[in-house]
Order: sequence, then structure tokens, then C-alpha cells
Amino acid sequence: MTSPFTIGIEEEFQLVDRQTGQLSHGPGIQNILEHGQATFGEQIKAEMLQPTIELISEILPDIPTARKEMQAARARLARLVGEKGLALISAGTHPTALWQDQLRTPHERYEELEDEYQDVARAILIYGLHVHIGVENQDKAVTLMNQLRTWLPHLLALSSNSPFWAGRFTGLKSYRTVVWKPFPRSGIPEIFPAWRDFDAYVQALIKSGSIDNGKKIWWDIRPHPFFNTVEFRVFDMPGSIDNTMAIVALCQALVAKLTRLNNVGLWTPLLSNHFIEENKWHAMRFGLDAEVIDYAQVRRLGMRESISELLDFVDDVVDDLGSRTEINYLRAVLEDQHGTGADQQIAIYRETGNIDDVIKFLMRETMKGIPTEDVDVVRAM
Repeated sequence: MTSPFTIGIEEEFQLVDRQTGQLSHGPGIQNILEHGQATFGEQIKAEMLQPTIELISEILPDIPTARKEMQAARARLARLVGEKGLALISAGTHPTALWQDQLRTPHERYEELEDEYQDVARAILIYGLHVHIGVENQDKAVTLMNQLRTWLPHLLALSSNSPFWAGRFTGLKSYRTVVWKPFPRSGIPEIFPAWRDFDAYVQALIKSGSIDNGKKIWWDIRPHPFFNTVEFRVFDMPGSIDNTMAIVALCQALVAKLTRLNNVGLWTPLLSNHFIEENKWHAMRFGLDAEVIDYAQVRRLGMRESISELLDFVDDVVDDLGSRTEINYLRAVLEDQHGTGADQQIAIYRETGNIDDVIKFLMRETMKGIPTEDVDVVRAM
């Protein structure tokens, strides 16, 4: 029986020189898109800055199918860019690249964004993971969003994978979040009583000329303005396919568990933005080593402990969803001192003192578990 909680995955990859690991300054993204049109169609797209390629899934029925499809798609994408002398990196930021050196993608949408936001838009040399989970209708999407907001810091901590910016160790586990923060209509959304309230907000912005459509609501989580999905947008790009699929599985399990509770008249507490932002800061700064406040029970606990409780909370829906392997992977991450991608990057840098070793690690990690001949090339670096 197919789960109603369908999955959509959008991954933003860095395009780097296959030999040096530095962000690509050519060939242009348009060349790659044209070359890949026959294989990918609309499943690959450009982003604001040229050394970025977005891989977009079809609508996927379950986690096992999603894993197979995304592994195969990443393998095909690696081959595509490899033909141009490039490779992929999966991380929230590139350790050494400067945004000032990057070219904007030639497209009317990006010209408009640059004109409106200036250096805020030009500096957006960041890479994220977006996860869509299908829901019954748009009202359900809003109801779920209100509750899911509570765990955005936890989800960010699990994905944290951007400790370096412009050649510097920033001291933060998710510096991508810092770079994204100045954008308007980003961050934690307010509580909306129903879809009509959210839609009224969107329509007011459109009528006032602030935006032209609801896709310019860039919150960490949102009800998609056109589809019946909840879209999680808080994540750094995780380091490997295993990291990504585990995070996707947790998103699906959370939506499924809350839907089950809501259907019998039970809801989790709705927290003020101020409280969630407080926990989000700690997740940005410390990742899994953060301490967070459980404001519903008025207690302070470690992020690992809090996420472990979250995994216990969704445990009774995991087997029905077919994602036991992925949830067990997250439990192992909590127990493993290697931690997240950010923790691994920092450990390599502290051990070797060489940021190029971090870049080589990211290239290998991106292709870990991907069935392609490109894996051997990258691992040989």
C-alpha cells in the first residue's frame, strides 16, 4: 500500500574543478544544462550563482524508492559534470571560495533578485537541501507547519555541514544559516490558524507589490503555495547520500506521526518564534553539541538527548513507512563522536591544519555510496 506521505527532494550541489576541488568558473552552467537536457529534462536547474546545480526528484512514494532514485540520479549527474572536467561537492558552503569571485547565472529571475537585494543576493554562495512531504490538503499543511516549527533547530543540527566560509573556520557548525539570514521572509514562520490566513498574508504581499508569487516566501518550513506539501527548507546540504536520506526519512516520519495524532484530536504544543529562534541559534553555533530548551516541559537538555527523544516520538510510524534503516542511522550519528558533516570537516582541519584536505574529504563523501565510476576517481585524490 502506497503511503500518502509522498516525498520530493531538491539538492543543491557545488560544481568544482575535478582536480583542485575549487569552485568552477567554467564551463558555464547553461552548457551543462543543455548537455544534460536529454538525460534529466527539468530535473536539473541552475541557481543564482553559476557554480551551483540543483537536482530535483520526481514525486517519490517511499524512502526505499527515494534512496534508489537519488543514488542513481547523483551517479548520472556526476558523470554529466565529469565530462566537463568537474565534480560535485555536497556541503552547505565551500570551505575556501569567495562569493565576490562568482558569476551570476544569466536569467531574468536572478537579474531581478540581484537588482532588489544587491549584495545580500550576490553573497548567496550557499547550498541547501529542501524536502517536500505530501499531505492531504493545504489546511493540513498549515496545521502541521505550526507544530513542526518546534523541531527546526533539531533538523538543522542534524544537517549542519558548513563550518568554513571564505577560507576561515567560522566557529559555527552552520554558517550557511548566517549567510541566508538577511533575506526577507526567511527564518521561522509565525503561527497561522488556517490556510486562509496564510493565503491572505501571501495575497497582501502580492497586491502590495512586495512579491509576485508565494514561492518568494523563503521560511525554514512552509506550506507550498501550489502543491499539497509541507516543505522543509532549514537544512545545510548534508555530506553523503546516507545523511540526506536519513534526514528525509525523519521529515516524513514527523509528518506521519503528527497527522496520526491530529486525526484523533491530539496536537503538540505551539511555540513562540522567540523560543524556536533561541534553540536555532544554539543549533547553528554548536550543532549536535548544543544545549536546547524544551520550553513545553521547562527543562534544558543536550541536543543529542533531545533528538533521541524525537526519534522515540516517531518510532511507531517508522516501520510502516519503511525507513527503519534511516532512523537507525540517525541514532548511530547521535552516538558516534564523528557527528555531522560539520564535525567531520572540523576534525580533519584540526588534525591536518590543511583546508585542502577538508575539500578532498567533501568530494569523497559526496560520492560515498554512489554507484558510479566517478567514485574511484574522486577517492584517488
